[in-house]
Amino acid sequence: MVDVEHGDSPCWADRVCEHCGRVQDSPSASECEGCGEPVEPVRATQAAGRRDRDEEGRARSARPRDALGRPLPYGTPGVERQPEGIERTPPETVSEAQRLLDEGKPFHAHEVFEDAWKTGPDHEEGLWRGLAQLAVGLTHAARGNTGGGQKLLLRGAANLDDFEQDPPYGIDVPGLVRWATSLAVDLEGYAEPPDPVTLAPKITG
Repeated sequence: MVDVEHGDSPCWADRVCEHCGRVQDSPSASECEGCGEPVEPVRATQAAGRRDRDEEGRARSARPRDALGRPLPYGTPGVERQPEGIERTPPETVSEAQRLLDEGKPFHAHEVFEDAWKTGPDHEEGLWRGLAQLAVGLTHAARGNTGGGQKLLLRGAANLDDFEQDPPYGIDVPGLVRWATSLAVDLEGYAEPPDPVTLAPKITG
């Protein structure tokens, strides 16, 4: 069945992550390739035979989000999402992501890193992917999802391994790897979700 208005199948709605709005490349993915959350069908838009799109027609959940990117009911005031698909220079990416981390918005910082991952050169994909995963790991930790936080922090640190010897753009890759692996262990000791502002790393040391 083809969506006449948009030219694609409504079943793609099954691939939209309820947590970050990303459309999954694989229909069989069990977790979001962007934020690591379990992938679930977007039942509201599927039932209506449509899916949310941004101003440029790309699939993106229009549900409001809180400061940690958690979906809120439609019509609820939320925190503005980062614009998607912005091409920034690496220093601009680092500066914007650091600002968001310092404000306690690691989910939003992950969106900035993801833009760099999507628009940057292939040989830097692991760098920006790893940084995005660190930001998502901190997001999970601040949401109280210890297991998810640990998983993404360690996955991000592993993606940064190749950049430890010669870190580009002044990024403190060794320091970030130490921060991520240490936090993954320390999360076991938190009785309450930690404050993302307190735990925010310094990207450039």
